Amino acid sequence: MRLSLRAWSGAARAAWRESYPLGGRDVARWFPGHMAKGLKKMQSSLKLVDCILEVHDARIPLSGRNPLFQETLGLKPHLLILNKMDLADLGQQKKIRQHLEGQGVKNVIFTNCVKDENIQQSLEFCVMVIGVPNVGKSSLINSLRRQHLKKGKATRVGGEPGITRAVMSRIQVCERPLMFLLDTPGVLAPHIASVETGLKLALCGTVLDHLVGEETLADYLLFNLNRQGLFRYVQHYDLGEASDDVASVLKQVAVRLRKTRKVKVLTGTGNVNVVQPNYTAAARDFLRSFRCGLLGPVMLDQDIL
Repeated sequence: MRLSLRAWSGAARAAWRESYPLGGRDVARWFPGHMAKGLKKMQSSLKLVDCILEVHDARIPLSGRNPLFQETLGLKPHLLILNKMDLADLGQQKKIRQHLEGQGVKNVIFTNCVKDENIQQSLEFCVMVIGVPNVGKSSLINSLRRQHLKKGKATRVGGEPGITRAVMSRIQVCERPLMFLLDTPGVLAPHIASVETGLKLALCGTVLDHLVGEETLADYLLFNLNRQGLFRYVQHYDLGEASDDVASVLKQVAVRLRKTRKVKVLTGTGNVNVVQPNYTAAARDFLRSFRCGLLGPVMLDQDIL
């Protein structure tokens, strides 16, 4: 739901942040190494495939793609699949395609593998499925098997990075024509130079939340929602009005969800147990609601577009 800033009485008075403070954050600490072992195994498997399927998150269609894929695997025909389209605001889909064409990517398909939307378009060759962690590579393979073989999961999926840890053997996804795919582990770029790109990737679940900090991610999400006028979180948590203060929002969320914790406070008469809002638990729920689409479709690359 996209609402005017005047839709909420408090929002009309709010001064939304025009930029997010990025100084002092060490993006290199958030991400593991460049995962050379996985990339090397992909290169050795290239002779088995006819085409490369790169899967990426539709909420960040222009940010965070690993440039090493093009450099090391670029000899094969390449198709970019932007998955999780149901969670993305695709009002500027034409402009997204123009940006990607400017980067040399001409074959682009938007999909939702959970609901098997637009999957048949992608089935053309024996392909290797690549991408950064947790963008839906395994879900794509399982979706193709459901459509063409009427069979269940052949590869594990999950809501966090690191489920697929090695290049798997060929997985059949179609009988006629006979079609196989290779699932691969997510491989991040060796260096994420931009802190904001790192935050976008983390918000989409490419690294474990605690490496960046749940409250930091919740604050960056709140910044994006308010700046784009997306206030469904106000209704979702029954907050009364929008706010740009993450501490205030998380406190209200914690109270609504009854997420509290006991903290010992030293006083003049001894230790006293005090019940306080659990901000970290509230931040986890805020992030989960965003990733499940409960806060509405979002385009995190809006600043680039």
